[in-house]
Amino acid sequence: MDHNNIKACIVRVGGTNCDAETKRSFEELNVKAEVLHLNEIVKSNNLLEFDILVFPGGFSFGDYVRAGAILAKSFSAKLNRRLKDFVEEGKPILGICNGFQVLVEAGLLPAFDGISKYPEAALATNLPIGFRCRWVYLKHENLGNCVFTKKIPKGKVLRMPIAHAEGRFMFPKDNEGSCLEKLVDNDQLVFRYCDEQGRGTGGKYPYNPNGSYYSIAGICNPEGTVFGLMPHPERAFYGWQLPDWTRGEKPSEFGDGRLIFESVVEHVASKI
Repeated sequence: MDHNNIKACIVRVGGTNCDAETKRSFEELNVKAEVLHLNEIVKSNNLLEFDILVFPGGFSFGDYVRAGAILAKSFSAKLNRRLKDFVEEGKPILGICNGFQVLVEAGLLPAFDGISKYPEAALATNLPIGFRCRWVYLKHENLGNCVFTKKIPKGKVLRMPIAHAEGRFMFPKDNEGSCLEKLVDNDQLVFRYCDEQGRGTGGKYPYNPNGSYYSIAGICNPEGTVFGLMPHPERAFYGWQLPDWTRGEKPSEFGDGRLIFESVVEHVASKI
């Protein structure tokens, strides 16, 4: 399938950001990307016309109640059947930063037994407390299940920026061990925070910038089609977006974030 026949929908509501950067990332790969307000999607009832759905970063609805909670409930309430059909048809869904929070609140992640009625995990206040806006290193842990990282070798270390105050991934304390075991056994673990050499450093700050359990930075559903991560791949798409892009003799044309967009676009192209 020609990439210019692939359609991506980027959801917009009050408080979302980086939707334009996300749109440009897809357009760089010749994908037809649209930024649509939730109300437009509801009114047109055309969600299933798209091949990829994206919840971008930001602070949707001011992050009142909990980060991502209002958008998650609003989307589920207004487009519940369409959203389930989207997932059941195997169409990819990406959640970036606030979008990751939305996917967890909507029960789309980790979704051990399908879309859950209540959140099975949480993205809580950073530890140490505070807003983090900096570049981090990520180690790719997936064995090939996640359609968003097919082009990334297992064990590869990537660099992307974060910008969040509530990114600490958590499972319920009383069964976090069993949840982690499921995550690993199902090949749902995608990214973990690390140092430049890919070492875990015991999950300590600043390499783990928010105190996430097991240094988790990104996960997917059991089918590998729904993917959420706290770092921003759209802010690391081009080489000139890198913080040290002027230091080398010849700056890289692209950053590591491009691999995520390339992976999902090639996956969709192979399926349609």
